Amino acid sequence: MLEKFVMTDITALKSELATMIEAANDLQSLDAARVAALGKKGRITDLMKTLGGMDPETRKTTGQALNALKDEIAGLIARQESALKKQEMAGRLAGESVDITLSPRPEKRGRIHPISQTVEELTAIFADMGFTVAEGPDIEDDFHNFTALNFPPGHPAREMQDTFFLNSGELLRTHTSSVQIRHMESHKPPHKFICFGRTYRSDYDMTHTPMFHQIEGLMIDKDVNMGHLKGCLLDFVRAFFGIDDLPLRFRPSFFPFVEPGAEVDIGCSREGGGLKIGAGGDWLEIGGCGIVHPNVLKNCGIDPNEYQGFAFGMGIERMAMLKYGIPDLRTFFEPDVRWLDHYGFDPLSRPNNATGQ
Repeated sequence: MLEKFVMTDITALKSELATMIEAANDLQSLDAARVAALGKKGRITDLMKTLGGMDPETRKTTGQALNALKDEIAGLIARQESALKKQEMAGRLAGESVDITLSPRPEKRGRIHPISQTVEELTAIFADMGFTVAEGPDIEDDFHNFTALNFPPGHPAREMQDTFFLNSGELLRTHTSSVQIRHMESHKPPHKFICFGRTYRSDYDMTHTPMFHQIEGLMIDKDVNMGHLKGCLLDFVRAFFGIDDLPLRFRPSFFPFVEPGAEVDIGCSREGGGLKIGAGGDWLEIGGCGIVHPNVLKNCGIDPNEYQGFAFGMGIERMAMLKYGIPDLRTFFEPDVRWLDHYGFDPLSRPNNATGQ
């Protein structure tokens, strides 16, 4: 009876989802349909979660049916997406024209992308604090990306739905923390450096993209504590946002590679439905931080009884969005010269003193 009931649910859900996908007349509504069907909290995912409570035979039959449904719905979404993209492109080609030829006029000398500008600003601010820059590869192995950073076996970040794995057994790094591991392996303490670059995770919406940029900082020495960490980040956010009295707070949080760990919030105001950075009645999260876990130091050949330190990290796109009022993360990676003309920067502006377009 349970199997018959569940199979009836699957048949009804298939019809419902197919109707919703076919009714999606633009890419935004199709993406909403995809999330509703296949997202982490989607309808099919919810049904998958019920498999654990079934007897083995029912679980097998129902699991096969759900996997078939998942593949069929994914195929419908892919076909609808292809059709909508062709339709959208045809409309844009019919109604738009943009001259992208290089202009000889001085006022049209090009614009610096907000990501490049923000990276330069961050580098300049942390350089004033004595931080150097370290670099590392985008393609990583499990040890440098997970194990050395104290991620236990079975951690959700190791799963295929969150991480891009390659056929070679390697993966696209999910954070720039792997650069910290490589640097600590090849250099003796003390350490004081930042690292930034592309990172990759399987996610896509207004605030997440499969590829994004991170900046992380690390300081390791014999007498480093949370006070040094908070002072460093307080100086940073006040310099970056240009607000001398910008409040900052730590909220306890868990990250495998730090102990204790904290989320970093800055003050803001949301009066009138807007968002204004500064002293106000509310808080806004910008990143995470903490004291480096002793296991991470051990994995890099550093004695945690002699050395300790702090680490912090944040998304570069998020910092740019907050500072320069860019509403949608996905537009950072769309090849639209009009967007760059609006949000881009004068090539001659000072990176650590940029105030806008």
